[in-house]
Amino acid sequence: MTDRITQQNALISIMVLAAVADSDIDDGELNNMTRIVQSLPVFQDYDIDELRIVAQEVAALLQDEDGIEKALSKVHEALPERLFETAYALAVDVVAADAIATQEELRLLEMLRHELGVGRLEAAAIERGARARHTLIEAP
Repeated sequence: MTDRITQQNALISIMVLAAVADSDIDDGELNNMTRIVQSLPVFQDYDIDELRIVAQEVAALLQDEDGIEKALSKVHEALPERLFETAYALAVDVVAADAIATQEELRLLEMLRHELGVGRLEAAAIERGARARHTLIEAP
């Protein structure tokens, strides 16, 4: 991860961190992130080919002992305050996509919330919205 990253790549980095919190990133998570990037206005004009590059850079940074903290700090520096809740929402959507939030994923969300200063009420609303979007229909 370079010292200065774009706002869009910072948001991608957050999604990658959420995806790898409990294991390596899999194709389903990468496909989910691709769909998010292709559908949200914040990624308008984003080169989708950069997603894999950013994912590799984040994965390399995570090899450091304090890689998560470094990544979160770089993301915080790259994003304006108006995108803090967006970043948190993207991370929550990636975590919620498989309908199971592991302890590692929950810990990452907590670290992200604190790093970006997302309040408890705002975080709860974002999490509830993600839960509603990712709820499956039960078989009859």
